[in-house]
Amino acid sequence: MAAAAPRARRPVHRPLRAQPELGKPRRSSYALPGPDFTYGLCIRGTDGGVPEAIGHWHAMKPRPPSLRERPRNYIAMNRGALKAGYVTAREFNLYRHVKDIRCKEEDGSRFKKAPPSLPPDMTFGITARPSTPIFDLLQHRYQEVWVEQQRAAAAARQAEKKELQKKKVCETRTTLLRKHPPPVKVDSLWHLPQFQKVAPHLSTFPSRDAHKKAFSVYHSEQPTRCGPLGQGIYIKA
Repeated sequence: MAAAAPRARRPVHRPLRAQPELGKPRRSSYALPGPDFTYGLCIRGTDGGVPEAIGHWHAMKPRPPSLRERPRNYIAMNRGALKAGYVTAREFNLYRHVKDIRCKEEDGSRFKKAPPSLPPDMTFGITARPSTPIFDLLQHRYQEVWVEQQRAAAAARQAEKKELQKKKVCETRTTLLRKHPPPVKVDSLWHLPQFQKVAPHLSTFPSRDAHKKAFSVYHSEQPTRCGPLGQGIYIKA
């Protein structure tokens, strides 16, 4: 009996069971599509493309504004309820059901209906910056102007300093006390209480006028006599 011929091995398309070929790197077993296959998402234009855009201008038709319900004006309703004499929450609620006040259209709208009125010769944007004076830069004109300003400021400070020096210095309490010292109260010598009302037992002057005259002469001659009390001999010139 003849042996059966070996069957041809079919290529395995399962990645986990693919066997590597001898002398070749291991390759994926996934079958790739043909050369006419396009990868990604194919979007076909339905608006006519460039010819349609060049042929006519596609303008959007204005839609009428949608009618929306205006919000309730709670401030006006609360004010009316207070004027009517209602104070409780239930009375306020009943008043709102009876007097349903809505906000005005201008209050709820974000933009005004009519565009703002602008002058016909108005130019939008910002003004252009003036050209740089290149000749002033080459001649160092800005440096000269700065130096002149600094000199003027220094002269002004010097003049102000001189004006302050010329002004009369304000008097302070210290200077006033130096010029006009307050009178010092001269206290009498201390005596024992039992001897305060005792009259002198000896008087060398015949009268009170003679006593005053003698002491006046003594005070007038003190600068010309020696001694701490001015009772010594006369000072020689």
